[in-house]
Amino acid sequence: MARPAQPSPPGADEPASPEPWCPYKVLGEGPDGGGGGDGRLCFRSAARGFQCAPGTCTAHRSPGRALLANVLLNGSVLLQWVWPPAPEPEPPGLRGFSLACSWEGAYTRFQCDRVRLGAACRDYLLSDAHGSVRYRLCLQPLFASNGSGPDPPPWPPECVEFTVEPAGMRDIVIAMTAVGGSICIMLVLICLLVAYLTENLTPPAAPTPAVVPSSSSLAKRGN
Repeated sequence: MARPAQPSPPGADEPASPEPWCPYKVLGEGPDGGGGGDGRLCFRSAARGFQCAPGTCTAHRSPGRALLANVLLNGSVLLQWVWPPAPEPEPPGLRGFSLACSWEGAYTRFQCDRVRLGAACRDYLLSDAHGSVRYRLCLQPLFASNGSGPDPPPWPPECVEFTVEPAGMRDIVIAMTAVGGSICIMLVLICLLVAYLTENLTPPAAPTPAVVPSSSSLAKRGN
């Protein structure tokens, strides 16, 4: 008699979903992150299902099309990447990613904070990017060392360049209008306060005494 088939455990036939939390460390400036030492371990949730909406976001993709930079209107940049890049097979021993950041100045290129991300990370949020600055971000996978043989050659990084546009004149006009309205309200309140103090705190003027005509003047009038 044939034995009934055993039910497969939940999720056995489905691909493993990414972990809900992404561990990362901000190592500081420079190629080796020397400005921040070992960094502090932090965690962030993945931005699942995010899509760059026209009008509120501008997308920039790396030449290898594995790294995507979504530049938002508020100055933040959401980085998204896929691993392994299609159609490459996934190499073994992945232990994380290294994110290098730099921006172009007038005469030289400056280094931003270097970030070390865990193997489960597939996005990262770069907040408070400077406007009118040309950024270059490079993501490179990191692999565990092979103790029994030579280490594999380093994987080439995926790099993307973009410029964060400054705030438009409309935002400036809105801010100036709000400030001007507040100043007008303050001036009106000050005028009302001065009028109230003038009316209630100023002592009343003394009455002018009436002039009584003398007897001689009355006699002259009678003549």
